Amino acid sequence: MALSLTLPTASGTLAPYALRGTAPVKPEAGVKFNRIAYSAAHVVADPLAAVDPWLQAAVDWDTTIAYRRHLFSLGLGVAEAMDTAQRGMGLDWPTSLELIRRSLDAAKDVPGALVASGCGTDHLNLDDVKSVDDVIRGYEEQMAAIEALGGKLIVMASRALARVAKSPADYERVYDRILSQAKQPVVLHWLGDMFDPALAGYWGTKDVDAAMDTAVGIIAAHPDKVDGIKISLLDKDKEIAMRRRLPKGVRMYTGDDFNYAELIAGDGFGDEPTHGKSDALLGIFDAIAPAASAALGALAQGNTEKFHAILGPTVPLSRHIFAAPTRFYKTGVVFMAWLNGHQKHFTMVGGQQSTRSLQHFAELFRLADAANLLEQPELAVRRMKTLLALHGVEG
Repeated sequence: MALSLTLPTASGTLAPYALRGTAPVKPEAGVKFNRIAYSAAHVVADPLAAVDPWLQAAVDWDTTIAYRRHLFSLGLGVAEAMDTAQRGMGLDWPTSLELIRRSLDAAKDVPGALVASGCGTDHLNLDDVKSVDDVIRGYEEQMAAIEALGGKLIVMASRALARVAKSPADYERVYDRILSQAKQPVVLHWLGDMFDPALAGYWGTKDVDAAMDTAVGIIAAHPDKVDGIKISLLDKDKEIAMRRRLPKGVRMYTGDDFNYAELIAGDGFGDEPTHGKSDALLGIFDAIAPAASAALGALAQGNTEKFHAILGPTVPLSRHIFAAPTRFYKTGVVFMAWLNGHQKHFTMVGGQQSTRSLQHFAELFRLADAANLLEQPELAVRRMKTLLALHGVEG
């Protein structure tokens, strides 16, 4: 007999829902990829800590690191202390640095494990930032701390820089300084304002094509110091256009949680391999990790049809999780981890579990089932019923 429960509908009524009963996809043991694939991983809050959640971050370190080991076991790299980990939305810099340290330590036990860590300026008080030099010093402080741990940098977009920069030249000055002293090639990060409104007009203009010119110029001036760039604009055409302009060997890491399947598969454009396909640095890979691993394994074996058959059904779920206000997507990622038994509770740093509605969670549940992503269906139903009961829905 199929598992079932009562869920809210878009019209505000309640209706029975029966699970599909399809077994979730599992990747083959020792799966290999022909793309680099980072999952931007979430943090697990400590619900027993005596803190004020809106003001202080309390992390369950054991469960947080256990989830990273789970991602490593699936062949995925970890993009650490990024937006998915609520960086700048509850997770402060001292806690982020501790998270980076613990992740790097965990990776030492896993041959070939990839970790790249977010380097930003979020420790600065924005009211105290008066100049581009202040921004440079902020980046250098975090850069030194991460590199002292042996970490690879993801140079995150800076709210402070967006606030004080007066022209593209200010961005060129900052990034030239940071890239010139990086110990190993970095990943740059262009985060659109749909993810963070404070980053509107990044690269010195609100014209996306002009902004792209500035970013490509910065990369072209330091091709040996840039492993790749992750862009999160949710616009596949912009990503493809920029991908084709990158210097030889510089990767495009898709951050497009709406169109990742086709961008990773690629279009085979040009003679330079990195111009015809995207690698991945995605928040959604946290929520769909087993399917992402299985799909990437199929792609590496030349089975594009299987790749799309596995990954395609996850796209509607991702578009729902990342629906506007997009910055609240972290709530859906953590909700999936709770449904699938990777943590015992649905509590988030900063109390962010409250940012989405019960209707949103109900549709997320249906889409996760449709994509064969409920790893333990009985547990998922029990936990969904718990959430429903907290909102006054029984049955």
